[in-house]
Amino acid sequence: MQLQSIQSFTLPNGFVAVLEEMPDVQSAAFSLLIPAGCIWEKEGVNGAASALGDLTTRGAGSRDNRQLSTDLDNLGVQRSEQVGWNFLSFSGALLAENLLPALDIYADIAQRPHLPEEEFEPVMAGLEQGLLALEDEPQRKLSTELRRRTYHSPWNRPTEGDLADLPNITMDVVREHAARGFRPNGAILGVAGRFDADELKHRITELFGDWPSVAIPDLVPGPRGKAIDHVMHPSTQVQIGLTYPAPPYGDPDYYAAWAAASVLGGGPSARLFTEVREKRGLCYSVQASLNSLKTEGRTMVYAGTTTERAQETLDVILKELWRFNDGIGEDELQRCLARAKSSLIMQQESTSARAASLARDWFHLGRVTTLEEVRDELESLTVHRVLAAAMKYAPTDLTVLTLGPQPLEIRI
Repeated sequence: MQLQSIQSFTLPNGFVAVLEEMPDVQSAAFSLLIPAGCIWEKEGVNGAASALGDLTTRGAGSRDNRQLSTDLDNLGVQRSEQVGWNFLSFSGALLAENLLPALDIYADIAQRPHLPEEEFEPVMAGLEQGLLALEDEPQRKLSTELRRRTYHSPWNRPTEGDLADLPNITMDVVREHAARGFRPNGAILGVAGRFDADELKHRITELFGDWPSVAIPDLVPGPRGKAIDHVMHPSTQVQIGLTYPAPPYGDPDYYAAWAAASVLGGGPSARLFTEVREKRGLCYSVQASLNSLKTEGRTMVYAGTTTERAQETLDVILKELWRFNDGIGEDELQRCLARAKSSLIMQQESTSARAASLARDWFHLGRVTTLEEVRDELESLTVHRVLAAAMKYAPTDLTVLTLGPQPLEIRI
């Protein structure tokens, strides 16, 4: 693997930039995280962040909605905007020579968005339609409702918003959310690709250095939903979701717990797929993965099945969660490591993946984990370490949610 050239710097207003030079590529990518995600919404207006994310790109600085889109297209920016729990994220990939002019535009989006009032009603109508469509996607609905019951408020809020809260959202509410969240202190810019580091640092300082900082709002943890619950949904299918504690990203046990989740449900050769789908034909989809907030994590398990096979599906999944007591095979560990190393190689070749990782690592860890560090962590894993993590984070504190025509028995 190539050695990575990574630099970071923090402006006096708190804005952080993390840069990784990749001189062998012809492209560049950036990931700009603005601390205006849904956890920063006031109570009762879940969806304000989503509305703000849409409005933000409808004109900024000297450009109206059409000119903003045209200028980004002329620069060839393959762009996306995403509403998350902590951040509104703005990402782009483009030819390296167009990086600086693209960042000029995104500096306007971050600091001088128009937030046109005449666009508010269309934005809210689109948001409502998206939430109504979610009712017809049972797997996504299960994921949303499972998070409500897994984490404490406000970390359990749906990023898309809540239909019940939409009538409470006004243009003033959106502007207030922007005033609290569009700030440099807490914002992170990750850039990866081919660029002159000194030139880029100078330009970032010019673009973001005068952005005034804002007081950071307090986050007060609130309640979470019921640990064992059922959501009625008229269907011939049943969605099953389970979560249990896991170490957060950055914890010494993180990679071992990740491997345990991968052995459980990380691919077609994993235990859940083999036992629940292949051997018994109980479900059409089953998987497990590790999910991490900044200070806590969860292993999340999902299965989609029919009403007739739902109870047996849940029973077999619960049995497999405890089968780690019987040990882990070396072959199981090597398969999950092979998948991880393939992903690592592909990430090394993608400026977009690297830019996103730079920003994510800085938020979670306050530093950047290099690809070499990740590789070393993976190669140091042993069956003993993975089994120890599986036992340490055994599924004793389960959250179980089912979605379908009738509840299931939880036979723990």
